[in-house]
Amino acid sequence: MSDHHDAAHVALAGHRHPHPPSDPSGHPRIGFIGAGRVGTALGVAFSRAGWPVAAISSRNVQRRDQFTARVPGATPFGRPAQLLDEVDLIFVTVPDDAIASVAAGLRLYADQGIVHTSGALPASVLAAAQGAGSTAASFHPLVAFADLDRAVAALDGATIALEGDERLLSILADLATDLGAQPVRLPPGSKSAYHAAAVLSAGGLIGLLDGIGEVARGAGLDEGDALAIYLPLMRQALDNAEVLGIQAALTGPLLRGDVSTVRDHLDALGRLAPDVVELYRAVAHREIALAERRGELSEGRAAALRQLLSEPAPAS
Repeated sequence: MSDHHDAAHVALAGHRHPHPPSDPSGHPRIGFIGAGRVGTALGVAFSRAGWPVAAISSRNVQRRDQFTARVPGATPFGRPAQLLDEVDLIFVTVPDDAIASVAAGLRLYADQGIVHTSGALPASVLAAAQGAGSTAASFHPLVAFADLDRAVAALDGATIALEGDERLLSILADLATDLGAQPVRLPPGSKSAYHAAAVLSAGGLIGLLDGIGEVARGAGLDEGDALAIYLPLMRQALDNAEVLGIQAALTGPLLRGDVSTVRDHLDALGRLAPDVVELYRAVAHREIALAERRGELSEGRAAALRQLLSEPAPAS
C-alpha cells in the first residue's frame, strides 16, 4: 500500500460521521443551509416524497421558523457547521455569491455529500468543504421559485439538471425521480451555457412579455388585455415548437419576407414604444436566420430585411 493511500485511509478513519445513517427510509438524512424560497420549497418537496429532512441552518430566525413549520422533522440551527453531525447529505441553498464562502466554513465527514442548487456554478465550487471520502454535486430544478406552493407543485414533471461526482449523482437522480421530476446529467464545463439558456427561457421570456405589454399599451390595451390577447398566441407557438421543432414553428412576416410590414412595425414602435425597438430588431434577426434555414426566404428578401433592421430608428 502506498504512503499516499495510507494517509488517505487514516484521514478517512479519523473523520467518520459520529451518527451513521439510520433512517428507516434507507435514504440519506438531508440538511439545508439556507431557508429562502428555494431551500424551503425543496425541503417541503423532499419531505413529502419520503426523504428525511433532518435539519435546517439559517441566520434568519423568521425564515428558520417558517421552514420548520412546513417541515416539522427538521431541527433548526443558527450556524451551518452545527448541522453536520445530524445529516448525511447537505443542500446549500444560499445565493450563488455566498456558496463558496459557506463551503469554506464546513468540513465534511467521510461519506457525506454536499450539493448546491445553483444553475450557473459547477459542483467544484464546493471543494473547500470536502474531505477524504466525501462527494459534491449540483442539483438545479428548472422551476421558477416565485411562490412556494406553486414551486413545490411544479417540481412534479420538471427537469432537474445534475452535475458533479458520479457517486452522488445516482442518489440525486433517485431523489429527482421520487419528486416526479426528470433528472438530466450535464457534462463537465457545461453549466454556464445551460444556465444562460435557462435564464432566457424564464426571465428572458418575461422580459419579452414585458416588451409585448409596452407595445400593447400603444394600441390602447392595459396589461390584463395584453395578457388575455397575446398569451394564448404565445402558448400556441410554444406548443408548435414542442411538436414540430423550433424551425418549423416559425410564422409571421419575417418568414414571408414582408418588408413593408416590418417597416410599419418599426415606425409604430419608434412612436409608441421606442424602448422595444432594439428588442424587436434582435428577435427579428433570429427569425430571418430561421427562415433562411427553412429555405422559405429568398436571399434578396433576407438582405432587404437586414438592411431595414440596420437603419437608424425612426424619430419618435
